[in-house]
Amino acid sequence: MPSLSFALVAFGSVFSIVDPFAAVPIFLALTGKHALGDRKRVARQAALTCLGVLALFATVGPTLFRFFGITIPAFRIAGGILLFAVALEMMHAKVSHTKTSPAEEADAAAQQDVGIIPVGIPLLSGPGAIATVMMLSGSSSSAMDHVALYVVIALVAGIAWIVLHFASGVGRVLGTSGMNLIGRIMGLILAAVAVQFVLDGVHDAFPKLFV
Repeated sequence: MPSLSFALVAFGSVFSIVDPFAAVPIFLALTGKHALGDRKRVARQAALTCLGVLALFATVGPTLFRFFGITIPAFRIAGGILLFAVALEMMHAKVSHTKTSPAEEADAAAQQDVGIIPVGIPLLSGPGAIATVMMLSGSSSSAMDHVALYVVIALVAGIAWIVLHFASGVGRVLGTSGMNLIGRIMGLILAAVAVQFVLDGVHDAFPKLFV
């Protein structure tokens, strides 16, 4: 089933780049002084922001390609390179600067409401995640693939909400080593996805080389 295969690839790609477990330490640092109810509200707000942003770019991605005259192969190659750079940082147990920067974290620490910025965007739905859903949207070959992509985005946002909702418990159970291990595994998966994006882009851009 093509749609099922597409959905599995999409889930692996989107979940790996969103990586809600990597957001737990920053989420806890930013909401450490919040009451439990406020922390849960921030988690819900961040997940909804992630859902809205990724669904929006999955919808307008093909239109943006046409407007700027960008071909799908070109975006696959560029996006694959970006994702590979993010994956390398993840495999070194670092939060990619494409997701958030020290300056953004310092600015957010002074704010009361951090669910939308920086947790929802760019920590969960940063440039890498946006590029991923745009590439997947442009690569979909049927209406069912589009539906599968939206289901995947909703599922990943739901998982992000659960992880952040129970962030304190997740942090205690996994610890720093556990979250770093998950981050490295997600980075390895993302690196493989990134390489596949580049290979597909090169194949589509230069089909005569692969005859």
